[in-house]
Amino acid sequence: MRGYFGIGVEGISKSFNVGNLFRSAHAFGASFVFTVNAAYRRRDGKQADTSDAVSNLPFYTFPTVGEMVLPKTCALVGVEFLDDAVELPSFHHPRQAAYVMGPERNNLSPEMLALCDYVIRIPTKFCLNVGIAGVIVMYDRLLTLGRHAPRPLLPGGPKPKNLPPDVYRSPPPLGEVELAERGEFAKGGGPKA
Repeated sequence: MRGYFGIGVEGISKSFNVGNLFRSAHAFGASFVFTVNAAYRRRDGKQADTSDAVSNLPFYTFPTVGEMVLPKTCALVGVEFLDDAVELPSFHHPRQAAYVMGPERNNLSPEMLALCDYVIRIPTKFCLNVGIAGVIVMYDRLLTLGRHAPRPLLPGGPKPKNLPPDVYRSPPPLGEVELAERGEFAKGGGPKA
């Protein structure tokens, strides 16, 4: 997948949720993680961050929204449960993006929303846990920007290219092939008596 992404949180107070989000970010190939105005304690976050993402990825802590610095071409994407936000299934992810999640029991601050290039929402009946919401956004990014075979129209996965259709089927015993070719198979599948 071309481009890069980072993911972070603003104003969060539950370190376990941050650890969960950062572990998932590490698994999805994030380039960096960050917090803004957050009460995150690494010791507590490590309970959920079993991959130790903050030791394996660049980890930025910004005391305030005004002190947050992102790479020059990086689009800031707010993830928030707002009526006027773009619904995730209709959103085209920027190639270079930083996703920022709001706190557990509140919204992204007006200052953060003003900085966002885009604001998206997951189309659910109510807000989700920060870690779960982050995973959904990262998975959607992977699906839409990753190089995967297109989804088939019928249930199941895509068929491998350049393989005959019965490549995964065991060949029938030769005796059965000969009987079938001569029309000597009974209705139940065995030889005719």
